This record gives sequence, C-alpha cells and structure tokens, in this order.
Amino acid sequence: MIRNDKPIKGKVQLRFSNWKYSAGMRIVLFLALALFFYASLAGKVLPQTYDIKPNTVSEKTIVANQQIQDFVATQKAQDEAALKVAPVYRYAAIKHDQLIEALYDKLELNNADAEMKYDIKVSLYRDLFPSVLGDYTNQALNNARSGGQYSDTFLTEMKSQLESQQYKIPEEALYKLPRLTKEELTAMEPVTKDIVGKLMTDATTDAATARTRVTELVNSSTLTKNTSRELVQEIARFAIMPNKFLDAKGTDEARAQARENTKPVFINKNDVLVHKGEMITDQLYKQLGDLNLLKDKANYGPQLGLVLFCAFLTFGLFMFVRQSELPISTNNAQLLMLVIIFLLTLVTMRIVAIGESLEYSHIGYLAPVSLGSMLIMVLLNSQLAFASSVLISILASIVFNNDADQLFDFRYGLVTLIVCYTAVFALQKASQRSAILKAGVIVSLISALAVTSLILLDNHYTVREVAFSISFAIAGGLLSAVLVIGLLPFFETAFGILSPLKLVELSNPNLPLLRKLLTETPGTYHHSVMVGNLSEAAAEAIGANGLLCRVGSYYHDIGKTKRPHYFIENQMGMENPHDLIDPSLSKSIIVAHARDGVEMLKEYNIPKPIRDIAEQHHGTTLLKFFYHKAKQQNEHPETPVAEADFRYPGPKAQSKEAAIVGIADCVEAAVRSLRNPTIEQIDSMVRKIIKDRLDDAQFNECDLTLKELDTVGKALKETLLGIFHSRIEYPTEPLSAAKPETQS
Repeated sequence: MIRNDKPIKGKVQLRFSNWKYSAGMRIVLFLALALFFYASLAGKVLPQTYDIKPNTVSEKTIVANQQIQDFVATQKAQDEAALKVAPVYRYAAIKHDQLIEALYDKLELNNADAEMKYDIKVSLYRDLFPSVLGDYTNQALNNARSGGQYSDTFLTEMKSQLESQQYKIPEEALYKLPRLTKEELTAMEPVTKDIVGKLMTDATTDAATARTRVTELVNSSTLTKNTSRELVQEIARFAIMPNKFLDAKGTDEARAQARENTKPVFINKNDVLVHKGEMITDQLYKQLGDLNLLKDKANYGPQLGLVLFCAFLTFGLFMFVRQSELPISTNNAQLLMLVIIFLLTLVTMRIVAIGESLEYSHIGYLAPVSLGSMLIMVLLNSQLAFASSVLISILASIVFNNDADQLFDFRYGLVTLIVCYTAVFALQKASQRSAILKAGVIVSLISALAVTSLILLDNHYTVREVAFSISFAIAGGLLSAVLVIGLLPFFETAFGILSPLKLVELSNPNLPLLRKLLTETPGTYHHSVMVGNLSEAAAEAIGANGLLCRVGSYYHDIGKTKRPHYFIENQMGMENPHDLIDPSLSKSIIVAHARDGVEMLKEYNIPKPIRDIAEQHHGTTLLKFFYHKAKQQNEHPETPVAEADFRYPGPKAQSKEAAIVGIADCVEAAVRSLRNPTIEQIDSMVRKIIKDRLDDAQFNECDLTLKELDTVGKALKETLLGIFHSRIEYPTEPLSAAKPETQS
C-alpha cells in the first residue's frame, strides 16, 4: 500500500503544480467567467419568479418588475363589452332524407353495374359524396334564398358552416362501399334515415357534437353485419349537418368594435400585484403566470437566450486571448486574475445598480466601470484592456438599463466605453501610483463631458438631473482610481505580479537593500546601475520587460554586501584578498553571492521575478580566472582540476530578462576593465561574450532566439558607445586582446 500511495501523491502534486498551463483549467476558468456574466445579468434580464401555489397565503409582496399590459384585466374588460352584444342565431330546416336517398340511389346504381371495375367505383365514390352534398347544399341555399326570409349575410354564413363542417368519408370506408349488395343497401337506408332524423330533431350549431352519438344509435339498431354497421355510421355522419346558424358577420363586427373600444389595462413597474399575507386566488395565480412570475410556469426562453449571450461574450474574449501573443494565452494564473477583475467590476456595478430601485436618477454613472480596464492595463496588457473595455461597456448597458422595451441602454454603454478607453490611454506610461489618481481625475472629467453631451442631446432634462448625473460621473472616475490603488497590492501579492508601479517603487534608492548596497558596496552599486541601463535598453530592443531588467539589475548583486571586499569593484586600491587564499575558496566566495542575494531578497519580501534574476544571471558559467589559477597551482597532475568545480550552481536563465541581465552584467564588467575602450574593442567584446555564453549552452532554458541575441548585442553596443563616448580612442595600431574580468 505504501509503495502505491507515493506515486499517486506525486502525480497529484505534479498536476496541481502544472495548473498554470493546464488546458483543462483554462476551460474551467472561461466557464467560470461565463457563469459570472450570467449571474450578474440574470437579475436584469430574467424576470424574477416565485414558488407559490394557488389558494395559499403569499409570504412575500410581489411587484411587477416592468410595465406590462394586464392581460387578465384587459381580457376581462373586453369580454364584458363583448357579452353586451347578443349573438344572433337562426334555424334553417334542411331535409336530410332527400340527401340520404340520393346517396343510396347512387350507391345501388353503381354497385349493380357489373362492368364497372372495383377501382373505378372506389375512385368514383371518393368524388361522389362531396358532389352529391354540394348539389344538395346549393339546392337548399337556393330554396332559402327564394323564400326571402334570410339575408345574404346569413346565407353566406350558412354556406360557410355547411362546407366547413362537412364530414369526410374515411378512405377505408370507400374501399368497402363497392362490395355492398343491393339487399345490404336496402337494409341500411332506413336505419340511416332514422338515426339522422333523431339527431337532427333538435337545432344544432355543431355537427361534430351530434356525430359523436351516431355509434351509440347504430349499435342499438337492427343491423347485424359489422360492415353494414360501420358504413351506416360513416354515411349518417356525412348526412348530419348544422341547422342553426349564427349571423357571424354582424355579431363579430359588433363584438370586435366593443373590444376595440375597451382600453387596455396596464400594470406599471413596481405596482404591487400581491401583498404579503394575501391569499393567492386562481385569478391572481393566472395573472402571475401570464407575467412569467411563477417558477412552475416560467418561460425558459430568456434563460436560454442569456446563456447564449454570455457564451458569445466569453467566446469572443477566448478567441482574442487565444490569437494574441500575450503571456495570458498560456498562463492560467493571469487568466484567473482576469476573471477576478471582471468579477470585481461586475460586483461593483451590481451594487451601484441597487440605487436604481431607490429611484436615484442616473445613478449608474456612479459605478466605477473603469476599475477593470485600469487593473488590466496596469497588471496585464493594454491590448487586453481595450478588448475588455468593450465587454465591460456591453455589460454596463444591460446592468443599468431601466427601459422594459429594450435590452440595452446605449447611454450607459457609450459612456462606459469612453471612460474605459480614457483610463487605458491615461495609464499608458504610468510609473507611479500617483499616476492612477491622475488618471482617475482625467476619467472623471471625460465622463462628465460625455454624460453632459448625452443629456443635452436628449433635450428632456431638468437642472436637478444634470447636476446629479455630472456629480455621479465625476465621483465614479475618482472611485475607480481609489479602488485600483487599494486593490493593486492584493493582486501583486496574490499573483506575484510585478506591475510597472511596483517596479518603480522597488527602484527607489532609499529602500533598505539599495541603501545597504550603496553605502557598503558603492562599487557594486555603480556597477548595478550601469547594468540596469544596459539591460533595459537591450530588453526594450526585443520587446522584453525593460523595467524589470533595470530593477532586477539593481538587486542582482545584492549578495556581495556580505563580503564586499572580495569583489574587485569594491577594493578601491586595496590589496586583493584572493591573492592570499586558495582558488577553490575564492570560487566559493564568489559563487556564494548569488545564493546569498536570493536569501536576502526573500528576507525583504522582494518579488520572485527579481529573485530569479539574482539567482540566474550567472547561470552555470565558469569562473575562468580561478579555474586556470587552480590548474597552475595543482601539485598533483595525476588528479586534474575538474571544470565543474569552478562553475556557478545555476540554474540557467529561465527568462529573457534573466538572460539579458546576465549578458549585460558580463559586458559591463569586461568593458570596465578596459582603460580606454575603442569602438572596435566594445563591438568585439560584446560579440565574444554573447558567443561564449551561447556556446556554453547558457540560453538553452530560455526562449531567446538567435535573432534576438543579435539585436541584444547591437543595443548593448549602442548603449556602451553612449556611455563611453567621451573616452573612446580611435587607434591606428592593431588592437590587443582585452583581459577577461573574473570577479564581476
């Protein structure tokens, strides 16, 4: 059991440690973002529903969430008006015996014709019944018209009802009719007349109702054959027709006019539908159902629509992140931070939206909508901030919409988009936290102008509305800045983010570690500043984080403060202590400054990216000076000095920034060793150092390309020329080889 548990535990830990780059985790995070979108919009888009039953006491006061027509009350009013118009019915006597006789005569005649084929008879009967009925109906209508007792409108309605309620003989019955004998037809005819006569004695407007009783009467008849019974039922149903007709046109017109004259009844937003403690009657229950306020009768169309809408928003953001070359496209930690930023933005918007129910006009402008854009700009990337601003503006246009007739309120969406874009532009080159507050002031002014323009365009405003709207807009911008300043430390600490603002703060020479470096190792401090200048220029040339390189350079040799005089830049003309000790001990002292630096940085809670630069800037390079010195002093040639014993323990550079700082560190030390460097010497020195590190496989664990290395070399050379331009000589003599720096 013990042997099996350990590998499982190791796999779990490995999977957990790799969550930052897990494809499954990315899917989970995007699904969580879609869920946040749904939860934030559900209250505005989806009608609130209640789990109540009829004939029970309501535990809550239920109000309308929007203005809507009260269909129950409107229908009731229309019905009352229509009921005042009395319907007009008239009886028209129809002699069904004549129709039945005509049908049986045709059947007897055609069935007796032995020369007529069976299929032809079937086809004939398919048209025969409607034809006979049509002739009979026309004759009945002509007789009624000739009598002059019925109006043309009534006769038209009568014809319409006779045709619309005409019974269609089933197809299977048509195939049985040709097989009837004369004797069977003779027995069936009186039974049919008797059944139809009984059913048509009373006036009826619905032939279908009368036809339902045919089966009962047929079963009680004297017919014994099943086929005869079945066909009598069909012929009787065919012969049954309505004999009481509504004067539909006049009645419908009068009722329609009465309905049109009835004004619709509306339920206004926030009108109380049911008071707490009130009994839910059947009528109230139906009304709540019509308003989609009941859970068991809820319309799930809006839910599905909202799911699709949130999916589109999330998919759009997913495709933007996926197609970009930003670190967030592979780093789930940054994606998690983005999800949290969206969550915070939506929560603040929803909190402000509560004020709308308190009838504060245009309180939506108070929402710190630029909060998300500011945080994304400072912590992640400007491109992502612009894309996210579009999503935030869409969400704001829904969250602050109060018009029941539309889904979006373009005013809030437009102002939000303007505000967010303004915030991103204002923070483009922010290097201090005070810049966030300045950006908040700019956002407030632009927001106030945007709100003012929309209010003036509306042309329906009061002084009070203008004052409140502009005040809310100004307060919203300032609130965004305050929240960003307050939340930045949380994100920087929780996610190990080194924002430009944090980096600038860490570069303050008054901080304890940098002051210690300046006062105890002034040579190292000067060296670190020079390395910072070089590495920043090189990093920016290839699109890496130049500010991280500069600040990382300030701290990369902080470990030298433990034994400052063992490093040549701090000896200030004093005797070199390495001349008096064994090379292996010198190696241990030199190598230890990277490890000591990391421990000191941890003690002062310096972020990990800077600690990584301090730990990785030497990689596993060889201390050539002490290695060759050890070889020269080796008194046992049979035991050669191992090169591995005089290498830094590493690790090798894991990032472009760490690799660039390492190159700049070596280049600065090497060029500083030259008394009067020339352009050719600087160029040769830079190329040689980069080539040596490349040949030594120091860049195998970072993603620096050969093209980028060439660009780094050019940037370092140009920066060095700017630094040493006043001391560069242009010799005519051939250049001598420069001595390598061994103790940087």
